[in-house]
Amino acid sequence: MTDRELRSRAVRHARRSVVSTAVHDANASAIAARHLTAAYERRIALREVSFDLPAGEHLAIVGPNGAGKSTLLKVIAGILPVSEGEIRIHGHAPREHLCTAYVPQRSDVDWRFPVTVEDVVRMGRTGQLGPLRRLGERDRQLTREAIARVGLSLLSGRQIGELSGGEQQRMFIARAIAQEAEVVLLDEPLAGLDIPAEADVLALLDRLEGTTLLVALHDLAVAGTHFGRVLLLRERLVGYGAPEDVFRPELLQAAYGDYVHLVRTSDGTLIVHDECAKEGL
Repeated sequence: MTDRELRSRAVRHARRSVVSTAVHDANASAIAARHLTAAYERRIALREVSFDLPAGEHLAIVGPNGAGKSTLLKVIAGILPVSEGEIRIHGHAPREHLCTAYVPQRSDVDWRFPVTVEDVVRMGRTGQLGPLRRLGERDRQLTREAIARVGLSLLSGRQIGELSGGEQQRMFIARAIAQEAEVVLLDEPLAGLDIPAEADVLALLDRLEGTTLLVALHDLAVAGTHFGRVLLLRERLVGYGAPEDVFRPELLQAAYGDYVHLVRTSDGTLIVHDECAKEGL
């Protein structure tokens, strides 16, 4: 599958209007991967990845460029097929229900598309209703509340390409809120943001209590500060657990090799990593 085809599929996934009746398995993890292997443009991007994520946990997915972070999110979202193994969301295959919201990288979105902030957030409700039903007053109210919650009420009628990078990310978080999503997947939501915009987005994510959150990141310091669990990838699973258990010298060296350095200071260990590695999956 080509990169163009994947981008088109991601957009269709964001706008699809299919209602499912799948019921969560109360005894299942929010996300369960078993020996997961997946390919991207005919190249293996994930190999034999297994982990369980309980409901309500906030997980940072980290690793060097090309480690498979985006591929993992696309597999969970049902955009990219599994080559081997399986992935389950509350006991079901991806896309069997509407509890999952996927936010792609900003480069995967056509910001020239003639829709407003309110139009995009409303898409979170149309997916719940199906193609033959109109939005009711509750749907409109949930849309307004979601927009207000992320601080975009004054920009609800603005075309999406006119927003700043931070506002665009907050808009997609509002769509997930309006969707009442229980699992939210964000691919590099902090990329290209200045410090104030990054802080705004992180504050919103921190407030999504009770929501299972999976976020692909480059910044290890952010991952260790704002997330209760970390998944460290380099095609295979290198480490998984609490940040203090994953950010150990031997695991970071296994994932980043020469692109990461550990500097001992009086306040602890400072992780310095090179973000200029080759772009990947």
